[in-house]
Amino acid sequence: MSETCAVCRQGRGPVKCEVCGFSDNGSINKQFPIQEDAKYWIETVVIPYRIKWEAKKREAELLAQLEESRKREAELKAQLEGSNKRETELSVAGYRNHGNAYNEKGQYDEAIKDYTKAISLEPNYAYAYNNRGLVYAGKGQYDEAIKDYTKAISLDPNDASAYYNRGLAYAKKGQYDEVIKDNTKAISLDPNYAAAYFNRGNAYYEKGWYDEAIKDYTKTISLDPKYAVAYNNRGIAYYGKGQYDEAIKDYTKAISLDPNDATAYFNRGSAYDEKDQYDEAIKDYTRAISLDPNYASAYFNRGNAYDEKDQYDEAIKDYAKAISLDPNDASAYYNRGLMYKYKGEKNRAIADFEFALKLDPNNSKYKNKLKQLRGW
Repeated sequence: MSETCAVCRQGRGPVKCEVCGFSDNGSINKQFPIQEDAKYWIETVVIPYRIKWEAKKREAELLAQLEESRKREAELKAQLEGSNKRETELSVAGYRNHGNAYNEKGQYDEAIKDYTKAISLEPNYAYAYNNRGLVYAGKGQYDEAIKDYTKAISLDPNDASAYYNRGLAYAKKGQYDEVIKDNTKAISLDPNYAAAYFNRGNAYYEKGWYDEAIKDYTKTISLDPKYAVAYNNRGIAYYGKGQYDEAIKDYTKAISLDPNDATAYFNRGSAYDEKDQYDEAIKDYTRAISLDPNYASAYFNRGNAYDEKDQYDEAIKDYAKAISLDPNDASAYYNRGLMYKYKGEKNRAIADFEFALKLDPNNSKYKNKLKQLRGW
């Protein structure tokens, strides 16, 4: 009996069978006589096994192709996502930049639209919330501004500027405790944030905490020695404490840094007034008026200084100018009435006292003076 091949004996393959003549492609080699038992094994074992093996091989090829297809699909998806992300980033940057440009031009409504569009494309864009808050603040919509600053802070808790900006909005609403909290946080994040010390100093001043205010203004100045307004405001705090010489020093420094600041001249004039140095006061009020011709308070205070020097006609002119700039200033009418009284012009004095009382009906000083004058 002839030998059977390995495939016929054990079902291994595929190989070329030298006994039965079965080749790798499943054909029969006609050179060899096919015994009946070999034919049986070819038909029942070899051929089915070959078919099965080919199927598995094809399946493996298909799986490899599928895996390659999935890999390529993933690559294309990643490329598409990257492209979309880049497109979104470019769009967000575009809207952001347009918003910034509109804001600088004072076109606040347009700026808000662009920042809002940037936010719709990138909902976690803290910068856009912060800047939209600045625009709302510029429009005087402080509640909306605070909402945006708060959102910016939630997205980026380490952004000192967002706390600082929210503090500014709270200041406009007179919520000085909140101003102090926000600027204190900004300072903790950025210990060299001069403006944050300055704004906290302003809040302390508004609460009547002059010593704390002076400390913060002093810190501001140490960080930024050319911060003119910090000198001016520290002068105001010294003035509030009755330390007029210190106030004058600070106002003078503020003027040296910013010679065109009318308020610094006005404030120094007020300090000179308190020291009874009326000529110096008049000079400063006059300079303030030259820088700001519509400075009603400067005319009013210069009128007071002229009054102290018994220059009633000059005082009357200044009170009249103050009234023309601020027709609802009852004290200007009252003071002008006093000048008319001193000059013996009773009817004019009465007219001014009556108008002052009309503007401020509950002012007992005005009532008493009018009563005295009518009985004069």
